[in-house]
Amino acid sequence: MPANKKINVLSTEVKVKTTDQSDFICLTDIAKSKNPDHPDDLIRNWLRNRNTLELLGIWEQLHNPDFNPVEFDGIRKQAGLNSFTLTPKQWISLTGAVGLSSKAGRYGGTYAHQDIAFEFASWVSVEFKLYLIKEFQRLKEEEQKQLGWDVKRQLTKINYRIHTDAVKENLIPPELTGQQVSFVYASEADLLNMALFGKTAQQWREEQPDKKGNIRDYANVSQLVCLANLETLNAHLIQQALPQAERLRLLNRTAIQQMRILTGDPRINKLEGEA
Repeated sequence: MPANKKINVLSTEVKVKTTDQSDFICLTDIAKSKNPDHPDDLIRNWLRNRNTLELLGIWEQLHNPDFNPVEFDGIRKQAGLNSFTLTPKQWISLTGAVGLSSKAGRYGGTYAHQDIAFEFASWVSVEFKLYLIKEFQRLKEEEQKQLGWDVKRQLTKINYRIHTDAVKENLIPPELTGQQVSFVYASEADLLNMALFGKTAQQWREEQPDKKGNIRDYANVSQLVCLANLETLNAHLIQQALPQAERLRLLNRTAIQQMRILTGDPRINKLEGEA
């Protein structure tokens, strides 16, 4: 499973992890807001509740084709008895439930699908549930923004692969040393930098000594779109065996034309605001 993400709810750190495109929230962390010394006791008390079992059973029937309804009926009949106890692991083992997961150890804990976790939070504290939903929604909004930015970056990287493959096939003679190959790639990368930014990567670093990364990390959406187009165009020009100086002129002319169009496009402006 991916590494846990964390949100802060009323001074309580709550872990969130995603598996199979579903978000699971740590019930153990939620329980700590009410009973920091014995959070598992709170979860077991919640599982003893008949309303809780009805909720869990209905959720599993809606989302889990392998759920065992026979075992569920047996558990439900015992709910309410003084002798009835149930742990998350027992529930999962007996019924084949997937809405809960439980793992022992330092990095373990009991997690629940967000639908179930919100109900548990409401049982613990209505106030906590409302703040949990708010912080969870904020987390998902940030993920969507990051996803949009990653897609833009990946588009540029994919186009750059086309570009570098053309360099390798058309500009690099056989038997070059690794250092010579790197020099040719760097030269072509800076050709694009000059066409779009008017400076090489080294010149940018000298002008921006306090910034980390490279010139392209600070490009806006319009520049990233233009850069992707320039990479494809340069690959085509390389295949036509045009000299570098001539390609630079053509790329710079194209960059000027495209940036004029892109900076005036309201859809690009909207993406700029979301990035």
